[in-house]
Amino acid sequence: MINELNTSNTTQQLILKEFQKLSPTEYKQKHKKFKKGEDPLNSTDTSKIFYFIMSGKVKIYEIDFNSSKEQILYLLSRGDMFDVVSILDKRLENEYLSEVLEELEVVEVPLEDVQEMILEDKQFRDFFYSYLAQQLRSVEELAISLSFYDVLQRIVQLFTKYTHTNKNKTDLTIIDNLKHDDIASMVGSVRKVVNRSLQALKKDGVIELSRKKIQIKDFQKLLDKLSV
Repeated sequence: MINELNTSNTTQQLILKEFQKLSPTEYKQKHKKFKKGEDPLNSTDTSKIFYFIMSGKVKIYEIDFNSSKEQILYLLSRGDMFDVVSILDKRLENEYLSEVLEELEVVEVPLEDVQEMILEDKQFRDFFYSYLAQQLRSVEELAISLSFYDVLQRIVQLFTKYTHTNKNKTDLTIIDNLKHDDIASMVGSVRKVVNRSLQALKKDGVIELSRKKIQIKDFQKLLDKLSV
């Protein structure tokens, strides 16, 4: 999973670099900013508009309005794109909810222009399909995790997925400052159960917890907790 994350980060940066090379005059682009708590998809038809995320963080989720249970499908940050599925299957209307977690800057591009970019720019096309495969794999892994593993194991998998290693340094990225409610939404649980699991990992010396930060204390211990 660590290699997957590192590869994913590399793909995101390559996509962003290639996109920024493309002339704004050749493809219609509109820069937008959203504040924390805003819903950038509220008035956006993702069957017509495509997002490139330049900075910030946003969660894409669905909610069961009968139980009020929320499930985060994607946690997007710099270099991510949305909605990649719309390239393959145009939606009649936006079915997702979204919420900005950190001030967000995006570039809106008409979906038809992105489709043209894929056709005309081989390098962008290769990066795009690599990214698409990663996103589809992520949803597949989520379904498997929710079906077969308990909450503690889901959290261990989540932390492993978002851990970045560089030489002798190990960092939990993107999700390190999430509210516990959001972590619960990512693993299909509730805050109380997640808090109990986090405290168990802290007691075992796997993580360190502060008011607004989760840090990996012993990465090898985290890996040892992964189910075979």
